[in-house]
Amino acid sequence: MSTALQITHVITGLDMGGAEMMLFKLLSALDAEAFQSRVICLREEGSMAERIRGLGIPVESLNMSPGMPSYAALKQLTDLLRQQLPDIVQTWMYHADLLGALAARFAGRLPVVWNIRNSTLDPRTSKRSTRWVVKLLAALSHRWPARIISCSETARAYHIGLGYDAEKMVVIPNGFDVSRFKPDAGVRASLRAELGLPDDALLIGAVGRFDPQKDYPNMIAAAGWLHAAHPDIHFVLCGSGLSPDNAELTGWIESRGLQKVFHLLGRRDDMPRIAAAMDLATSSSAYGEAFANVIGESMSCGVPFVATDVGDASLIVGETGKVVPPQESAALAAAWNALLVLSPEERAALGEAARQRVENCFSLPRVVAKYAVLYRELTAAGKTS
Repeated sequence: MSTALQITHVITGLDMGGAEMMLFKLLSALDAEAFQSRVICLREEGSMAERIRGLGIPVESLNMSPGMPSYAALKQLTDLLRQQLPDIVQTWMYHADLLGALAARFAGRLPVVWNIRNSTLDPRTSKRSTRWVVKLLAALSHRWPARIISCSETARAYHIGLGYDAEKMVVIPNGFDVSRFKPDAGVRASLRAELGLPDDALLIGAVGRFDPQKDYPNMIAAAGWLHAAHPDIHFVLCGSGLSPDNAELTGWIESRGLQKVFHLLGRRDDMPRIAAAMDLATSSSAYGEAFANVIGESMSCGVPFVATDVGDASLIVGETGKVVPPQESAALAAAWNALLVLSPEERAALGEAARQRVENCFSLPRVVAKYAVLYRELTAAGKTS
């Protein structure tokens, strides 16, 4: 008879995103002999579903419509959990936290661990239904979940301020596969050749979906500032919606006369190669980020990072890059410039320090070990209570 702990993960969706990617990385690195995992997706399956199945892990989808959780979805989830009777139900993101907690109680008061991924809830962009769910979760947090995992210190403090139970909160940051994201001198020339640029062209790279949260107008404004002093520096944008057919994005770029130095790659499947080919990586998020994966991935590749001070950016970057206030394009441009005027050797030393910081603090094995310890502690507590 198997002694593996049974963990059922309940997540709102399985499109490509920070929470979805962290779930995939956790599942890929957990000891399969010690932890037997299943995944239940509330909405229609996204691109991550097949990747998770590729690990040999079952994925089931409830095909729930976006918005407030429905009674039908709650009943379906309850029935699945009653059939599985896992040792722990791990939920990811607000709607899954709520529906998963309800279903776990109805299925037999199964232990639940919530996982929160936002550092703020901006009323301009957060749906009213989501804000209502968060208020309800804050009240329920004192009774239902056994633990509440936050992916960042900023998110932990913010949710405690909303009324979440502080005693149940534990911070487990995102983890990074430093064997996959690593320095690679060979990709520098190949990417520049792909872009039609000389081997010595300086590249600033940004990765992330096209979304107001990412504040690309601020990044493009900062690029205008830098371009005036360094017209030979190029920018690479990579992610869903960051493609030449995005008229809004290209309009912002053309309005500042930057179309010759911006390269819009859209969504790519070779992110370790893209990240390692940059001289400098950056993000311009205005709000909401808790623990941005792109920061750790770039640092793992030995690339210094310039981030806006959102979520745990300062904690991640430390002294290996620059962090500036959000929505201040001149400050963002000045930070880029401060690192680009360094000698190649000085930038390389910063990059090496960045990679070492990820290895010491945020490597995937370290992060996965924290999840494993938490799961074991809760299971042991349940058996002795």
